[in-house]
Amino acid sequence: MPGPGPHLIYTLGTGSALMSLSNGRLTPHHCVVYATNAFLGPDLGSFSEWLTSTLGIGESLGSSMMGFIHHPLYYILILGFPLSLFYAWLSRVAAQSNFLETFSGVALSRRQCILLISAGSLSHFFLDHLFEENGHSEIYTWILSTGWWKGRAPVNPDAVIVVGFLCTCLLGAFIYIHRVKPGKSVRSGGSQSIKLIAAIIFFYCLWCVSQIYLRDPPQPQLEKRQI
Repeated sequence: MPGPGPHLIYTLGTGSALMSLSNGRLTPHHCVVYATNAFLGPDLGSFSEWLTSTLGIGESLGSSMMGFIHHPLYYILILGFPLSLFYAWLSRVAAQSNFLETFSGVALSRRQCILLISAGSLSHFFLDHLFEENGHSEIYTWILSTGWWKGRAPVNPDAVIVVGFLCTCLLGAFIYIHRVKPGKSVRSGGSQSIKLIAAIIFFYCLWCVSQIYLRDPPQPQLEKRQI
């Protein structure tokens, strides 16, 4: 399945496009909550499984969390409500402090956050299922960072650092672009977002190419679970 990079790029890209088309009715608050729940949301289950297996503590609990949270519907049912409270509070703080642009100064409601959490979960599994079983070929699985290992997948710290850095830059720069600033138009922020996403895609692809063609043996840019 795709690593966190494609999830974040896909959702921030579609969110930025919708933000421009809606002339600001879809705000950066919507985009950040949507992208966060597609990028990190259901993979909290995968992360818990990896962490417990790595530490050798509570592996059965980690596997249970993987089974329940890494699911398009269970993620919404289990974590949707508590996360909606958190994101609504965070949006209110960001709006009141003029940290992030919003429409007419109105923060996201709990209902909106639930819908965005649901959209993020469904978008996450849209990419996962789109590129999973039918891509069982050597070059395709490397590109998609799936890795068809039997048993535990190896951990590559350099991949975690590079991909984590790129994702942090993408999300952080997106928030910086859409900070509250007098005289700034929605279209200017949208065009800057597209340039940012294009730059991250370039560096992300450069990293993937280096791992496929310059390493012997090649390694995936980031693996997320055992097969």
